[in-house]
Amino acid sequence: MKPIDLILRCYAEKQDHQWQAFCLDPCLAAQADSFEDAKRRLASMIREYVYDAVAGEDKAHVEQLLLHRSAPWRYWVKYYFYRALIASGAMHNEARKLFRESLPLVPQACCHNA
Repeated sequence: MKPIDLILRCYAEKQDHQWQAFCLDPCLAAQADSFEDAKRRLASMIREYVYDAVAGEDKAHVEQLLLHRSAPWRYWVKYYFYRALIASGAMHNEARKLFRESLPLVPQACCHNA
């Protein structure tokens, strides 16, 4: 595994007064009233997902859950489109943001009754 594999690509967009945050690898999403809350909820979902895949009930399927559960292509297209807009300086819209989350390396047993 390369260090870059530990970085999860994410984006968020505001639609109808709600922020939707998406993690593309693995495919997870969260929604909240603010960007920070949506990002926080998504980070929590990622920690829970990794725990379940590595140490929880789903550990028998860890390879499928961590290596083969990517978002559908339309979400990747949006991500790379937003990324290109940012790189070119053309994205001035505060309703779209790119961010990254780190893949948790140690399952958070403190959050579960393991």
